[in-house]
Amino acid sequence: MAAVTSVHTSSASYNLEAFFRMKRGRVTVTIDSQVVKSSQRMKKLKMESPSSKMCKPQMQPCMLDWGNLPHHVVLHIFQYLRLVDRARVSSVCRRWNEVFHIPELWRKFEFELNQPATSYLKSTHPDLIQQIIKKHADHLQYVSFKVDSCTESAEAACDILSQLVNCSIKTLGLISTAKPSFMNVSKSHFVAALTVVFVNSKSLSSIKIDDTPVDDPSLKVLVANNSDTLKLLKMSSCPHVSPAGILCVADQCHGLRELALNYHLLSDELLLALSTEKHVRLEHLRIDVVSENPGQTQFHTIKKQSWDAVIKHSPKVNIVMYFFLYEEEFDAFFREETPVTHLYFGRAVSKAMLGRIGMNCPRLIELVVCANGLQPLDDELIRIADRCKNLTAIGLGECEVSCSAFVEFVKMCGRRLTQLSIMEEVLIPDNKYNLEQIHYEVSKHLGRMWFPDMMPTW
Repeated sequence: MAAVTSVHTSSASYNLEAFFRMKRGRVTVTIDSQVVKSSQRMKKLKMESPSSKMCKPQMQPCMLDWGNLPHHVVLHIFQYLRLVDRARVSSVCRRWNEVFHIPELWRKFEFELNQPATSYLKSTHPDLIQQIIKKHADHLQYVSFKVDSCTESAEAACDILSQLVNCSIKTLGLISTAKPSFMNVSKSHFVAALTVVFVNSKSLSSIKIDDTPVDDPSLKVLVANNSDTLKLLKMSSCPHVSPAGILCVADQCHGLRELALNYHLLSDELLLALSTEKHVRLEHLRIDVVSENPGQTQFHTIKKQSWDAVIKHSPKVNIVMYFFLYEEEFDAFFREETPVTHLYFGRAVSKAMLGRIGMNCPRLIELVVCANGLQPLDDELIRIADRCKNLTAIGLGECEVSCSAFVEFVKMCGRRLTQLSIMEEVLIPDNKYNLEQIHYEVSKHLGRMWFPDMMPTW
């Protein structure tokens, strides 16, 4: 029977002291004798009752053997450790070493490949990489490679990929912390390494290969071996892929739910292929619209019928567009109704362009404008508030909006604006509101405290 001990909060009654002794992985807890005696007096009173005469409680030290922790507990701890730390703790005892080789521990792994001379990031030790390839390659399922900008790091990643012959990878991510990395690797070397994974995995569901020299033939290999399982494909800034190559993926991978690509790969045929009855409903479509040479890039126009087909088939799809264009290059966009939900402008965008967004983007949820110039956006913001009924987040950087127009915009949107990130320099005081008054007015319409930002938060 458990003894009940009354412990008072006065300083004189703090008699409980615990001493922990570590001996060969064991912890012993010893309790102060005064507290034990006090506890025994309580027991004696309780044992006078007939129901307690058969009970003979004994105070025994609590023993905990760290080496005998259940495998699933040690495994859970190991999953939070970096590879080098896993290797170190695996030498503590035989039981922990057994956990170190449990297949579940090696299902998810990130290879970090950096050159010490040019990067401050830590790198996975080559000896440990070889151990993984020899003993755990067939256990790997969720694999990513994080490399710095050095070509040597990207080539090392390709060498590892080439050795994953017996793998059953489900997700693969190639991440460059800085450009160019993979783009500096020879195309044949990269494609050969990637093909090894595409051919042997047979169950790839998620692939992130942005900024890589992947090409059309390697995508055909991907489709031939993983068409039934592929659900996510992110391949922005892949210059060796053509519209026909990505169309091949959409035509045969009917389970594809998320797709990220550059605008030059987007076509009416692709959108229609993603809208067929055989295809699952699309959940996320990201489109990067990028121009490196101002005025030298011609952008095609997507037909309204193609966008309508996508929305009819996938009414809840998020269509995200990132624009890195110069003002004179926006002419092809938003001339007709476009079902975009998230818009981000990384460079200056004209008043006329924002006006078209207010007129032709009724599904818009989030809008970020990093720069506009010195022309006030009063009318454009009011039109967006009026026509874009789903708008919940907006961010404005180097723009100009009068305080009165901004208050009216917030009043029209109301509390559905869950994120309002506006630089203080954006707001221009007028005869109705100054910067001190606008804080109160905007907070009133939002139903929460609001202040302008001192620096961009997006």
